[in-house]
Amino acid sequence: MFQRCLICTDFSDGLQRLIHFVPALAAGGFTQIVFAHTVPLWEEGDVPRVDQEKIDAAQARLKAATDNAPPGVEIIVEVRSGKPTETIPKLLEQYHSDLILTGTPTRSLMRETVFGSTTQGLARNTKTPLLILRPQLVSVYREEELNLRCQHLWHSLLIPYNGSQSADYLVERVKELIAGDSGHSLTQCYLVWVVTSSGRRAEQDNYQYQMAEEKLAKVKADLAATGVAVETVIRTGDPMRELMTVAMEVDISAIAIAYQSRGALLDWTAPSFANEVLRNSWFPVLFFSPKD
Repeated sequence: MFQRCLICTDFSDGLQRLIHFVPALAAGGFTQIVFAHTVPLWEEGDVPRVDQEKIDAAQARLKAATDNAPPGVEIIVEVRSGKPTETIPKLLEQYHSDLILTGTPTRSLMRETVFGSTTQGLARNTKTPLLILRPQLVSVYREEELNLRCQHLWHSLLIPYNGSQSADYLVERVKELIAGDSGHSLTQCYLVWVVTSSGRRAEQDNYQYQMAEEKLAKVKADLAATGVAVETVIRTGDPMRELMTVAMEVDISAIAIAYQSRGALLDWTAPSFANEVLRNSWFPVLFFSPKD
């Protein structure tokens, strides 16, 4: 689905391990992989300056990525000086990357920097999709496990759907990717609708369940027309809890999520299902930024 990837690591997120899995990433469809690290300016003294020693050290750490690149796959190491929210957009423009890989820990609302200030800034300011991997998982994978994970980053997607405009926008973005997926790397989608029970009127709950069934059937047919296998799941209860339960019961690679408008993206602390997924999902999250 994606061909030009920008992998951003701060050396504490576990993503630096991916330099040893370039062939596996290439098997997943990448033809260009840029490994990027940003070194803060050295601010001792009156004038901030480039910390060349740390730049050289970072380049040395990432150099192994270029040692065993498969034929036809371009591997680039970029170490820049400054702030990641300033250097990464420049790299995106230079290399025309169509995916950003970034790592960020799960966070509670009380510890809100949201889910990492760098990832937060990228999601706000770029239209490029982000694949967010949790450091707690990437860091503990054995080499055999990480090799397999790199080959199937989006083999099977879980797509939360509730009939909203953002949900429809998410499905459209997934369809666009499938249309350009010549390698057929995405093979399975799970459409999950969680009905929030009123707890009072069974008739109302039954109506909501029936409406969910009808709408999901249409979306399933539309998505299945692309050639991808699609299954639908309807649950009743707390949306986040039920989504995580389904994610553990079926075989998925990542949870896809999207905002239709950038306005909803500006306040990460606002209560919303998408924010909950971004903050708390242990599964990888494929995040589509709004177009506008």
